[in-house]
Amino acid sequence: MPRTTGEARIVVFAKAPHPGTVKTRLIPLLGEDGAAALHARFVTRTLSTARAAAIGTVDLFCAPGVDDAFLRFCGARYCVRLENQSGGNLGTRMLNAFERALASAGLVILIGTDCPALTAEHLREARRRLAAGADAVFAPTEDGGYALIGLRRCDARLFDGVAWETPSVMAETRARLRTVGWHWEELEELWDVDRPEDYQRLLASGLMTENTISP
Repeated sequence: MPRTTGEARIVVFAKAPHPGTVKTRLIPLLGEDGAAALHARFVTRTLSTARAAAIGTVDLFCAPGVDDAFLRFCGARYCVRLENQSGGNLGTRMLNAFERALASAGLVILIGTDCPALTAEHLREARRRLAAGADAVFAPTEDGGYALIGLRRCDARLFDGVAWETPSVMAETRARLRTVGWHWEELEELWDVDRPEDYQRLLASGLMTENTISP
């Protein structure tokens, strides 16, 4: 498919909600099944947000793969295309996803599913800034990472060798952006839900309640 300069694409990275493999830091609080149910709710919430943004097509990049029953259900429910995540670590998988998506879209925004504070307006604002000329857009998170990365072009130096899942991710990414000479912009700082205190914050925020955790 030929690249369309003005077309936007949202890429959602999601793991299948297998008990014991997702939201592991919340297992002492919620149990394996409860943590998996919360993760599943995050996946559906993220897909709903991505569709509500109405800025372009939405692709669900799946781990371990597109054959997972829950992820296939999500694909049908939200009318999104399923793709396999490919590569080793997170950086390689993100790079591969961007290269594939940018081959047919002029703007690509990649998000995970750990940030229920991310809204459709954040996605629309990221698209506006990319369309206005930014090479990259990020929504940094309080833990030192980012919940959203949008690109108009791709460079492996943004992903190779980054210490993923550490508090240095965004700072290291900023340094790499300076090295490649890109103009980037940042949205407001958001917060992920990974730890028991994040879960309590989630409940207090009103974004979700305990009786809405099940998908």
